[in-house]
Amino acid sequence: MTSFFIPVLDQIHQVEDLIRTQAEGYHPDLQAALEHLLKSGGKRIRPTLTLLVGRMLGAPEPQLITLAASIELLHTATLVHDDLIDGALLRRGIPTLNARWSPGATVLTGDFLFARAAKLAAETNSIPVMRLFAETLTIIVNGEISQMFNPPCNSTLENYYQRIYAKTASLFEASTGCAAMISTTDNDVITRLRHFGRELGMAFQIIDDILDLTGEENQLGKPIGNDLRQGIVTLPVIRYLHTHPEDPFSQIILQGKCLQNEADIFAFIERLRHSDAIDDAHHEAQQFVKNALEDLRMLPATPERQYLEELTWFVTQRKT
Repeated sequence: MTSFFIPVLDQIHQVEDLIRTQAEGYHPDLQAALEHLLKSGGKRIRPTLTLLVGRMLGAPEPQLITLAASIELLHTATLVHDDLIDGALLRRGIPTLNARWSPGATVLTGDFLFARAAKLAAETNSIPVMRLFAETLTIIVNGEISQMFNPPCNSTLENYYQRIYAKTASLFEASTGCAAMISTTDNDVITRLRHFGRELGMAFQIIDDILDLTGEENQLGKPIGNDLRQGIVTLPVIRYLHTHPEDPFSQIILQGKCLQNEADIFAFIERLRHSDAIDDAHHEAQQFVKNALEDLRMLPATPERQYLEELTWFVTQRKT
């Protein structure tokens, strides 16, 4: 077990137990769906961030557990809708809800989870937390809409950064920012921890995008090169395009077109793997990590801060 999980492991179990209760008294299939989603695993990085930040700053434990459950439930709801939009049948090697249910039932389940996550956020009795929760959900949904309606295979760096902030970093920012909000009224500390979460989230998504091209399918629980199949251009691809514009595959993508068949996708991935593009993207993730660590090191030295630093370094070293 990664060391930074150990001090909050009991609290993580409390978070999961609280999430399970959110479907009590409702349709039994909602309870079954929630249980399926919890059993499908996940790193629990976001609630771990929330718990460590809150403990570092002395947040009341009941409020902190409720907040962490709200954050994880919001994340789970976005995954349910993402899988439906993407047509994904597997996540972490386990069938998605939309692989088992109709689109309508899947959408409504995601809506239910969003509503229960919002209820938990309200139970923190913090107006700033509720405001940031709503703002984060708005950013996530706007990012999904933008991705759906923008032309596929957009290879601009600006578009990429906007997309991964909306998709991932905004919720990391909420995880750390909301934990700070229920712990302190010091706006400098809250701002610093929000920035810490944002930078960490950017690094996390870049590593996800690298693993989509370099990982093993049995470890990732989904096909390699999934983003390319969906017309999503990620940082390693952008770096390859800029350093190898003469490649025929690069020319196709630079013209705003997508690779159309499996053979081309696999051939392009092989070329990319043997280039400097992966290392270049990894260095960029490490820069975001360094920025995040700078924010942490301006805060008091506590055991929780040390665990947060370990979690931050873990982001660039993970294999799944």
